[in-house]
Amino acid sequence: MASNLPLILALLSVVAIWSLFPSRVRAIGVNWGTTASQPLPPPKVVDLLKFNNISKVKLFDTDPLVLESLSGSNIYVTVGIPNSMLRSLNSSKKAADSWVHDNLTRYFSNGGSGVRIEYIAVGDEPFLQSYGAQFYPFVVGAAMNIQTALTGANLANKVRVVVPCSSDTFESESGLPSKGHFRPDINKTMIELLSFLDKHRSPFFASILPFLNYRQNKNISLNFALFKETAHPRNDSHKTYRNSFDLSYDTLVTALSTVGFPQMEIIIGQIGWPTDGAANATSSIAEIFMKGLTDHLHSKSGTPLRPRNPPIETYVFSLLDEDRRSIVTGNFERHWGVFTFDGQAKYRIDFGKGFKDLVNAQNVEYLASKWCVVNNNQDLSNATASALEACSVADCSAMSPGGSCFNISWPGNISYAFNSYYQEHSQTADSCDFGGLGLITTVDPSFANCRFSVGLQTSLSASLLGSVLLHWIVLLTATVFLCSLSPI
Repeated sequence: MASNLPLILALLSVVAIWSLFPSRVRAIGVNWGTTASQPLPPPKVVDLLKFNNISKVKLFDTDPLVLESLSGSNIYVTVGIPNSMLRSLNSSKKAADSWVHDNLTRYFSNGGSGVRIEYIAVGDEPFLQSYGAQFYPFVVGAAMNIQTALTGANLANKVRVVVPCSSDTFESESGLPSKGHFRPDINKTMIELLSFLDKHRSPFFASILPFLNYRQNKNISLNFALFKETAHPRNDSHKTYRNSFDLSYDTLVTALSTVGFPQMEIIIGQIGWPTDGAANATSSIAEIFMKGLTDHLHSKSGTPLRPRNPPIETYVFSLLDEDRRSIVTGNFERHWGVFTFDGQAKYRIDFGKGFKDLVNAQNVEYLASKWCVVNNNQDLSNATASALEACSVADCSAMSPGGSCFNISWPGNISYAFNSYYQEHSQTADSCDFGGLGLITTVDPSFANCRFSVGLQTSLSASLLGSVLLHWIVLLTATVFLCSLSPI
């Protein structure tokens, strides 16, 4: 017995360390983004989470209104640090101390009525290839300084520091997991990050987006992306892959093993399927994907390289549609939500209580039931130019090829553009002018699957005014709608 005492003490030490952290339930949570012109009020979003038994949420910042709404909700929270703050947090421990004090300490729950913060996400996919090298020189230093600040605030044993990594952080030229590796340009930084995570027993946060794999890789079929049993399997080193998720996951596992971290735990920080703005981006297909994903996760079967060891947590991307998200990747980027911008469920999903209908947001406060449409009694020769101008500010992504409003005929598509602008500007009379081409109506012009929305009473906010410049930039890409906006 005495000879086994050191081993027993060592095991007890490990258990004691892990017990300091929140319970590691293999849960399915959601990403809650707020890049929207008409944000649903945070208290209603928190109610939406609770109505649907969603116990974990990942944020992209530390909006005080959001954190105050989450206080006392018993929802586990990951708070985010924007990429724009990485440089200062990397260079200044004082800045890190201030961030932890202002955004964590004041909200943190010690079993009381505060916010149950369990992770700090340093950066928002800072290694995304399209960003180049502008952020990743500062990532590890920022994470280390935040970790030091947590220690100073006596929170290091309660909150862990992580770094969300995009799906293009790891790759395989052959498309097979056995050849997986991290991108050469970030390999050195990734080893430093993984050493930091391993030292502090933090998991690796990674995005896996089968929809993007399907769009970008001709060897990935739709059935393979959707977990369909009829999909043609792929073989790799005596391992059989039957879906795109397992293929990507094990590519990451191999990448981690290659740089010396074969046992690193993985959390899926983002995974989802968009419902508009592109071909095969529909609610019905999203439901098929989500059912396949949740069934796979709940089965706990794992993947060929990690059998019976699925990701410890998975965060669906995203909770709500966000009409201010960048559309550089595609117009579908504004339609990842399980719910519409106003909290209406698009499809069913299993958040741990069975595959069933979701509960919609309650008592949503809309603007008046009014829409802006084109006035058919006017000369419409310049209507297309006016619509393009409207779309440079408002969201017209549903009119892109494959979108829900792509097939509405002229001048109905002009009306869609006018109404999007009108609702985003809180239905002010001058926002439906368009040089006399606009007409306010109380008759809903929605057609088939093309929804002409009515805005929320919170739509005209400081965020709208502050980001108008960004949306004027979208004018450069708005010409893709020119053909669909012109009369046949």
